[in-house]
Amino acid sequence: MLFKLCKTLAMACVALIIAQSSALSFTLEVAGKIDNVTDPVKKSYLFTDKQLLAMPVRSITTSTSWTPQRKFEGISVADILERVGAKGETLTFYALNDYYIDVPLSDVKKYNMILAYKMDGEMLKLRNFGPLFLVYPRDAAGPELNSPLYNSRFIWQVDRIVIK
Repeated sequence: MLFKLCKTLAMACVALIIAQSSALSFTLEVAGKIDNVTDPVKKSYLFTDKQLLAMPVRSITTSTSWTPQRKFEGISVADILERVGAKGETLTFYALNDYYIDVPLSDVKKYNMILAYKMDGEMLKLRNFGPLFLVYPRDAAGPELNSPLYNSRFIWQVDRIVIK
């Protein structure tokens, strides 16, 4: 009887953890050379997940170095930059683990990348590139995007962008 109760409690805990991990909220902070801020002290603009999900949805169907061809949905990086009034030449994308990569602003105009929050209709989670994954249209743009340089720019678990 005690074993059955422990097993039932363990299964309930696992179900609760799964439910919570699929419903995690997230934010995106944008700082640096921007005109519009939500936090004057930090001179940054903080997007909530609700604000990001309310923005126009863009999609890119492409493969990555880690996935076969998938449909990614999210926010256009250009839309984010427009919202914050970005002024600069370089975007530094930071991941939750403080990994970062510099991306020239010219990439935004040339490739119209997205910060994806869905892959094949499912919300991204921490274990699969979430909450936000910088995605280029790798398959549609030719061989240039299938290179070590651009593969390094597919940064996941993005939580901050600094405009320089």
